[in-house]
Amino acid sequence: MKLLFDQNLSPRLAGLLADLFADSVHVGQVGLERADDDAIWRFARDRGFAIVTKDSDFQERSQLAASAPRIVWIRRGNCSTQDIEALLRTHAVRIAALENEADTRFLVLL
Repeated sequence: MKLLFDQNLSPRLAGLLADLFADSVHVGQVGLERADDDAIWRFARDRGFAIVTKDSDFQERSQLAASAPRIVWIRRGNCSTQDIEALLRTHAVRIAALENEADTRFLVLL
């Protein structure tokens, strides 16, 4: 599973989690640092990324779209990059399973 970290998350996460999610990137690494949600959505969908975000817009959109990337929605307030890394490591198996679950479009992490 390749992860695309949204602008609201640290760019460091891609490197910190490379041992679990190889080829993951932050939107800033692929020229999408100022892109709107639609551009990020298309990039993820067309290239096989799951979007990791703290933004509810992607989760809501995933329920309506016929063709959607997987979404990992982090529902935590302000927290450190270390906290986010630990959360994603704790749920790594669940995140990786998204790729093979045809009926599951998003995963909510608290």
